[in-house]
Amino acid sequence: MRRLAELVEAVETETAQGGRAVNYEPLGVVWLALGERSRSEGATAGQAEAVERMQAVTRMEPRLVAGRLVRLDGRDWRIRLVDPDQPRSGRATLSLERTTR
Repeated sequence: MRRLAELVEAVETETAQGGRAVNYEPLGVVWLALGERSRSEGATAGQAEAVERMQAVTRMEPRLVAGRLVRLDGRDWRIRLVDPDQPRSGRATLSLERTTR
């Protein structure tokens, strides 16, 4: 199933009080053919944490960079890996991940 997702980049800035603020800069949209989701759960520092992972196939383009986010159904998925598909030129497989607490 293909889905339309927004591609965004997190931009950190320092506030006047010395803290950090994160703004999300939109970079456009991408069509994704979504794969199966997997989920693992664990605990760090006494807090329960779940990590969801998913792969998606899309057209290869320079905006697809590890560390950027794709926003899908109101949830942000971090791009962990961009793997150009060898058999199908012009395509890439994205490894996506999101963490919930």
